[in-house]
Amino acid sequence: MERFIDPTASVGDGTTVGRFTVIESSAVVGAGCVIGHNVVIHAGTLVGDNVRIDDGTVIGKQPMKAANSATTGDAALPPAIVGDGCIVGTSVVMYAGCTLGSRVLVADLASVREDVTVGDFTIVGRGVTVENHCTIGRYCKLESECYITAYSTLSDRVFVAPGVVTSNDNFIGRTEERFKHFKGVTVERGGRIAAGAVILPGKTVGADAVVAAGSVLTSDAPPRKIVLGSPARLKKDVPEEQLLDNQGWED
Repeated sequence: MERFIDPTASVGDGTTVGRFTVIESSAVVGAGCVIGHNVVIHAGTLVGDNVRIDDGTVIGKQPMKAANSATTGDAALPPAIVGDGCIVGTSVVMYAGCTLGSRVLVADLASVREDVTVGDFTIVGRGVTVENHCTIGRYCKLESECYITAYSTLSDRVFVAPGVVTSNDNFIGRTEERFKHFKGVTVERGGRIAAGAVILPGKTVGADAVVAAGSVLTSDAPPRKIVLGSPARLKKDVPEEQLLDNQGWED
């Protein structure tokens, strides 16, 4: 067989399914979708209308758990959900328990873990990793090869540049004490993090704040301020014309 669609799965009108694709039991794929070659849509996954899923992508994978994993649970997770109008690129892995809003773009080679929600119109760039237990807002841009650590929260209109690294473990993997203190990063509405910056565990980038390229954020970045350096220090105010509320964008 060139493809396998379980008899209990549902595929909507006008949807095309590529060669060697597998759609497992009880999965629902909406109308007008384009499903590429060698795609796996796991059991129970819900895919909305007019969704594009490119070659070699896996949707709804249950997570693996290492014997000493600090953040991955044992319980089976609910099905993945892909909202209407999403585009999911080539060789993406999207886990069970993940929800994409409407018209989200997840670019080639990205990985979106379990217990993650991604808001409408957000872009998850090429090679981005969003770890488990994260909330990503609407209209965000996560640029190529950035890393969003587990237990992080990004509000709406957040920009994360290429090569940004976030972290959630101040104990760097040592001692049992670390299990009490895992905390990801928080980026408030309109916060921006420039290329190659490092954000340490539990730190907050305030609303409309900017973390300059190559900076290491060891304390919170105040709202509407630019911080830079290693460690990052307060530099100046964000210019008025750069503030989110002055862009004329709809929420």
